[in-house]
Amino acid sequence: MPFQIIRNDITKVKADIIVNTANPQPMIGSGTDSAIYNAAGAEELLAERKKIGNIKSGEAAVTPAFGLSAKYIIHTVGPAWEDGKHGECDVLRSCYEKSLALAAELSAKSIAFPLIATGVYSFPKDEALSIALSTISKFLLSHDMKVILVVFDRKAFELSGKLVGDIDEYIDEHSVSQIRDAEYYDGYENIEYIRRRAAQRLERLEQFKEADYESEDSLPAPAAVPDELSLDQILDNAGETFQQRLFQLIDASGMDDVTVYKKANIDRKVFSRIRCKVDYKPKKKTAVAFAIALKLDLPTMEDLLSRAEIAFSPSNKFDLIITYCVNNGIYDIFEINAILFKYGQPILGE
Repeated sequence: MPFQIIRNDITKVKADIIVNTANPQPMIGSGTDSAIYNAAGAEELLAERKKIGNIKSGEAAVTPAFGLSAKYIIHTVGPAWEDGKHGECDVLRSCYEKSLALAAELSAKSIAFPLIATGVYSFPKDEALSIALSTISKFLLSHDMKVILVVFDRKAFELSGKLVGDIDEYIDEHSVSQIRDAEYYDGYENIEYIRRRAAQRLERLEQFKEADYESEDSLPAPAAVPDELSLDQILDNAGETFQQRLFQLIDASGMDDVTVYKKANIDRKVFSRIRCKVDYKPKKKTAVAFAIALKLDLPTMEDLLSRAEIAFSPSNKFDLIITYCVNNGIYDIFEINAILFKYGQPILGE
């Protein structure tokens, strides 16, 4: 998976490069800076850091990693938050950009970031997260590297207050709806939901017909269907597999393969395996990732997932978050993964 969000102590993470939120002067600071120095070997690391000298805000420099499970440490100096009107966002974005560019120069295969400047520098966590995700997303569209965002705990990981409120309300509403449906429909699915889905699928079928045929007169005559089919005949005429339908949708999207698997947070090797195996059965988080990358509406997404024997449940928090995002036009997989992580759900991709 090219991008991951994990809960861990960054000094315990295995990656080619560990990013340190450094003090601008060659001295040991507090928080992440102190933890990295202690884990790497404070005396040796400080001696290397002194060779670099001062580092300006938004800049990055590299040292050996010494005792860490990494090859290098990139030291970057984040902005101290004032009011957001003194270029703090640009400086923070530069921290990620300069660190990623330096990692690419070092031919690193993986890099682990803390959420820069959200500790003693007091950068608002929701804005810091948004900048981190957008910068990393842009980088990964043109580079092959594993990027890990490491947070010590979910309390230090904040989304915008409005988004959290809307999602909580959406989940609560659907929980109440599920209870009501169980009481009033005696365990059966919501009839109005079924009617709505059927109407949506019928509308899409009509749009498809209008796009492919100029008039009703040009519609092909329906093929004769035997009154009874044997089991062998039914199996011989089985529908498209997940893999077949996926590549039809990719072709229809106008995007190339590379763009799709990068937008889906899918590793190139995994994508190659899918392309070569017509009966490929994806994990749920992989199938949904492709649907998000292709910006599918909910009926089309459900159809694609059904070909992998995957369905959404009104009682599953992961499923509710995905349907909330689709219904609200949120298709940035990095943003969706941040939401999923915040709610303790598996993130999309493979």
